[in-house]
Amino acid sequence: MKAKSNIPVLRINDFQIDLQSDGSIQYHEIFGSRLIDKAHQHDFFLFLLFENGGGTHTIDFIKHDVSSHQLHLLFPGQVHTWSLSENTRAFQIMISKRIFEIFATSLRYDLIRYQENPVLALSATAFQQLLYEFKEIQAELSLETRLWDIISSRCRIIAQLASREAEERFAGLTAYQTKPILVDYLSLIELNFKQQRSVAFYAEKLNITPNYLNILCKKHFHSSATSFIHNRLILESKRLLLTSKNSVKEIAYELGFYDLAYFSKFFKMQTGTSPREFRLPL
Repeated sequence: MKAKSNIPVLRINDFQIDLQSDGSIQYHEIFGSRLIDKAHQHDFFLFLLFENGGGTHTIDFIKHDVSSHQLHLLFPGQVHTWSLSENTRAFQIMISKRIFEIFATSLRYDLIRYQENPVLALSATAFQQLLYEFKEIQAELSLETRLWDIISSRCRIIAQLASREAEERFAGLTAYQTKPILVDYLSLIELNFKQQRSVAFYAEKLNITPNYLNILCKKHFHSSATSFIHNRLILESKRLLLTSKNSVKEIAYELGFYDLAYFSKFFKMQTGTSPREFRLPL
């Protein structure tokens, strides 16, 4: 069976219009229908603000309905496609990974939380505040002697406004304020999920018992501690299956599975399809 060719990684300079600038921060507008049905990744961060619109935006294999007054966040390495309706009017700010890392702390919650909740529904007031900052960035970028400190400051304001909307819209995020140990748990998973799949390993790093860690996860997220490890493994498996030219066996080995049959069984149990079937063209 023929596997999909690996998904392209689009770089921020691929979208650069003004060749006189370094292209590290760019502003673009989307008017009308757009279709990107071939999954791809970016090497940059994206703020996408919808004034009007419909259709779908699929991020890391989860389909999100597009509607007016939304802010979408897309992180480097995430896989996405979209199908946008004719009434779409949206504004994009692309930020290089290097620049994004400078002001990422302005996103007040752990970045994993935003990746899991990449679409924020906005109040009319919040939309207008964000639109103002987007337009001010556009205006500054259009100047011959643009001031990057001003642009960077406005990007930080956008991130802070997004954080405030996340706080209001995603009640589950408050658990990370009352139980910061859960942030530490997810951060540890991000660093170790390819090598460590035991809850006991993470509990020891957090100086708590595996049972207590499981209780915290079930109480605040209605999921077991193990499910977070498995979900991260499956997400990375899907990304690699679609973006890597490596064989399924090589991908399994990269993810810490030294038995191909076990990896295939694990993947099918979690997704309902085998790794090789997942790679087949639609």
